[in-house]
Formats: sequence, structure tokens, C-alpha cells
Amino acid sequence: MFRIINFIKMQQNNGLDKNQLISFMLFSLIMIGAMFYFQDKQSKEQQLKEAQNPKKEQTNAAAKPAVAANLNGNVSAAAIQAVNLQNEELKLEFSSLGGQISKVELNQYKAYDHKTDKADLPLYLMNKNNSSYGFQFKDKTGKTINTKDLVFSPVVNGNTVTLTSNVNGAIIQFIYTLLPKYKVDFQVRTQGLSQLVTDGKANFVWDYQVRNVEKGRSQEQTHSEFVYAFNNYKDYDYDGRTTMEEPDETLNWLGVKQQFFSSVIEAKNGFTNSKGYQDMIEEGEYLKKLNYDGQVQLVGNELNQDFTWYFLPLDLNLLKSYDKNFDEILPLGWSFIGTMNRWFFIPVYNLISSWGIAAGWAIFLLTIFVKLILSPIMFKQHKLSAMMRVIRPEVDEVNEKYKDADPMKRQQAIMEVYRKAGVNQMAGCLPALLQIPIFYALFRFFPNFIDLRGQSFWFAKDLTAYDDVIKLPFHIPFLGEHLSIFAIACTVVILIYTMMTSGNMQQPTQPGMPNMKVIMYIFPITFLFFLNASASGLSWYYFVSNVINIVIILVIKYWILDEKKIHAQIQANKAQPKKEGKFQRRMREMMEKAQAQQEEMRKQQQQQNKRK
Repeated sequence: MFRIINFIKMQQNNGLDKNQLISFMLFSLIMIGAMFYFQDKQSKEQQLKEAQNPKKEQTNAAAKPAVAANLNGNVSAAAIQAVNLQNEELKLEFSSLGGQISKVELNQYKAYDHKTDKADLPLYLMNKNNSSYGFQFKDKTGKTINTKDLVFSPVVNGNTVTLTSNVNGAIIQFIYTLLPKYKVDFQVRTQGLSQLVTDGKANFVWDYQVRNVEKGRSQEQTHSEFVYAFNNYKDYDYDGRTTMEEPDETLNWLGVKQQFFSSVIEAKNGFTNSKGYQDMIEEGEYLKKLNYDGQVQLVGNELNQDFTWYFLPLDLNLLKSYDKNFDEILPLGWSFIGTMNRWFFIPVYNLISSWGIAAGWAIFLLTIFVKLILSPIMFKQHKLSAMMRVIRPEVDEVNEKYKDADPMKRQQAIMEVYRKAGVNQMAGCLPALLQIPIFYALFRFFPNFIDLRGQSFWFAKDLTAYDDVIKLPFHIPFLGEHLSIFAIACTVVILIYTMMTSGNMQQPTQPGMPNMKVIMYIFPITFLFFLNASASGLSWYYFVSNVINIVIILVIKYWILDEKKIHAQIQANKAQPKKEGKFQRRMREMMEKAQAQQEEMRKQQQQQNKRK
């Protein structure tokens, strides 16, 4: 090897010709091939020897036992046992190492498989050591005793598992009982612990890595966070930030929420001095890492407390049935938004889906129902649009007349045209304002409504995730590596709707003013970036909604509203004396005041110019 390096250095100094380079490459390939040949031969000889000497292999294995990490002493893997409990809802595995629940499978749900693009995998909330929890005590010497490190002896009796460990003469027992409704009763009992500890408290530590079980990684990652209740279950909070600090509250329960599922532990006497940390995991089978540390009190320096584990699908009716404020875990939106989802969208969808129709068509009928409710407001909006279209020539005349005048005067003249015609421009803002809470409510509804999870419709395999029929061979910033057909279709109809409704919009008459038409055309394009990674059910809803909007515009324009009658009504409005409304009066006074200030500033500027 030393000669090869010297040879390379020498050739770097003198330069390599073609023949030398070829010779060196061939020599290197021969050397590498020889190394692989002898390595493979040596490996086969070693395997043959091991096969001929099984006793020696067993001796070596016994001499080097497998050691589990984080143990107070060396414990072989053979000493670690696993026992199981299951019912119709849950399948649980308990590990003797730490006395923990080591595996949780929800029997009635499946996880998404990114390899097959199907939801056909077992759905585990805990598995492969992604969850680790236990209690920490400090003995009289200051040494930490961590139940995660202890080995327990398991005994199964019906639907109950009792795990017992002895540490320095103290007995620690974890008693788990599997119950219906996704519950696991968890009792902690100690005897003799008071001989070891004196500080009257223990820390409950829970390390959890959220498993990726849904199709939309970024969406599921966003919905993964700490959730907890306090003040005797009355108050609820969540934390999706980096740190969680609750030093002054006693938590009744603490959970880690995912998009459609949550793992929750309830402490009958509460957790105090709670703190936590969470961090994103960019790739792989896990989404987020969360660490929690809280305290539980020891009575007489013994830990005899009751807890309950819940491994929950986030179904609203199920969550309400516990009467522990669990329904707040479901992120349906705050205040009025959440109320709209709880008391309107979910009940209406459930009613429609009870007719036995597919989820996509239930969303279609839900959209029509919402449009019927909003139809009176939409009619007024389109009538206003028609009125503005009729008086557009008069507005253009005003713009032409005052094109060289002060912009304030021109605006006052335009407002006077609207006032005489009986057109209230602010009335057109009401439908837009109503759409904002509806949009946000649906933004919360579709990605979090578990009844839509796994429901397919046309080319969308799951209405709570994006459809990715169009896969891209490269990554586009803010779009990803796919294009959603529903998102594209929704963007197109929004663009058509915008083109149909922007005809009444005035063009800027002053240099430097933005062209609002261009901005309105750009706005629908941004929807593609927003909807491409969102729930396809949301894109489908807005596609149907905007198609209905377009149909309504055409029906109103050609069959309901008569522009000749509207023109006659406007002329009649002009003939009648108009009482100035409060808003119009304030707008006029503000504009007159601004105009007076501009006039005063102009005069001051002229006087300063004369002095110069």
C-alpha cells in the first residue's frame, strides 16, 4: 500500500500519461478483487468451523451475554419476558423490563404503508421501543432508582397482568387491567420503599416518539403535540411548540396526540411541576420526539396511586363519553369555529352518510346544503354585482371627468354616484366575511374527522390525505413530489369564478397603484400550493362549492335578474331623495377632512416655494 501511495505522489509530480493511468487502474481493480476473494473465502471457512463446533459457539454466547441498555446491573436478554392481553379493541404487550406497556395495537384500524400505497399495516401506537415510561426515586444516598431499569416478574390472571420487582428490599408492583373502551387500568403499589427514600415525591418520566401511521407526513407531523387537562378536568391546553412548561398546574391527564389517535395517561391524584420537550424528526418511521417529566406525591414515602392509560381513536362521540374533557383533544377549532364543526358540519355529514352513500357524495350533498343556507346572501351579493355593472358607465364618466383632478375629489364623486343609485358597496363584504369562518371550520373538519379516514373517492384513496396520482420525478418547493388532481381542479374553478366576478373591478387610474385584477388572478394560484398537501376532501368540497357558485352566477344573470329592471330601479332611486347613512356620512366626513388637510399642505408648500 505504501508503494502505491508513493507511486501516486510521483505521478502527481511528473504527470500521468494515458498508458500509466490505465495500468494503475487495472492494478487497483486486481488488488480490490483479490481482497474480496480472500475475505469471502475466510468467511466461509469460519462458518464451516462454527458448524463443526456448536458447543464452542454456545460457550462463547454464554460468556458474552446480551446486555439491555440502562440497567442497574447486567441483565441478559433471556431474563426479559413479554406477556400479552387483548380484547376487541386493543392488543397489548407488556415487557418485564421496566414493567411497561411495550406494544399497543388498535385492532379496528390500519396504518398506511408507503411502499404499497395502501392502509394495510397493523396500527401500532407503541412498538419497537418508541415509548418508554417509568418512575424515578432518589434514595437516601442520593442515588436515582428508575423503574425503567428494573426487571419485573409478570403474572397473568384473566385480563390482568401483575408485574413485581424487588429493589434493595423494597417491593414495586405494577398492576394492569385491560378494560373496554380503549382503557387500561394502571395501579402502582409499593412496600418498603419508605426505607429507601425520604423526599416524599417521585418523578414520572415518559419518552415517546410519534409513529408515522398516515399518508400525509407533514400534515400528521403538524397535528402531533402534547395535550393535557387541569383544574379538575375543566380546563384544557395543548402545546405543539418546542417546550412545555406547567409548573403551577396539577395535570389531571397528559397525552400525546397524533392526527387521529392519542395515547393518554390519567393520574387520579395528578401530575405536578410538569415540563416537556418536543422535537421534529425529518424522515423515517417517526415524526416527532416528545419527552415529559412530572411529579407524583408519595404518601408516607410509598407510591400507592392509581392511573389509567387510554389509547384512543379521536372519535368525537367516544371522547365525549368519558366525561373527562377528552373531546377537546380533537382540534375542531376554537370558539365559534369549533361550535360550527361540532353542532353543524359533523351532525349534517353523519345524517347524510347514514343514507348509505359514499363519503365523496356525502361531501357533495353537504356542500349543496351549505350553499342553500347561504343562497339569500349570495343572491344579494350577485344583485349588488349586477347593479354595479349597470352603473359602470356612469362611474367611468366620473373617472374620465376627474382624471386630472385630486384623487379624493374623484372618489367622492364616485361615492355620490353609488349613493344616488342606492348601491351599498359594503353589502358585498358580508358574504366574504361569512366565508372566512366556514373556510377555517372546514380546514379543521376534513383532516381531523376520523369517519373520513381511509374513505376513498374516485382517484383519492383517503379523503383525509392528498391524492397523488400525478407523481413527479423531482421536488418542487412548497408543492412536494406530487400534484393533487383535486387541488388542480379546485384551483381552475376558483380562477374561472374570479374571472367571472372581477369584471366590475375598477382599474387603477393613478401611476403606482396596484392592479387588483392581477392580484385576484394570482390569489387562486396560491390555492394550489395550499391544497396540494391538504386533505383531498377539502379540495373536493371547494371544487363543488365553486362550481355551484359559477352555476348560480349564470342562473342569476340569465334567468333571475333583469338588468333593464335593475336600471329602472336605479333611476327611480336617483329620483328619490336619499338619506345619508351613518357609514356613508363618516366616510364623506373623513374624505372631506383628508381633502382639507391636503389643500392646507398644498398652500403651505406654495408659500414655502415663494419665499425661496
